[in-house]
Amino acid sequence: MRFGKFSLAAVAAASLVSAPVMAQSLSPAAKAVGASKVKRVGANTQDENKLGGGSGVIVAIIAAAAVIGGIVIAAGNDDDGPTSP
Repeated sequence: MRFGKFSLAAVAAASLVSAPVMAQSLSPAAKAVGASKVKRVGANTQDENKLGGGSGVIVAIIAAAAVIGGIVIAAGNDDDGPTSP
């Protein structure tokens, strides 16, 4: 039974490793264009990053309030009595 678990784990690991390779080699785009002719091009990012406002500040304030609330709840337990009868 131990050998069965080990072999099952080995087969699962091999399938996880080989799945992306098989998907790339069988894709129609790779066959039509050829892997050596594909060139990567960057996207135009002019005026895309707008820091200083928006919902990011609201999310940060809510996250900070949640962290502070968790600390207060964790530290605020003054009931030192036994729980068992």
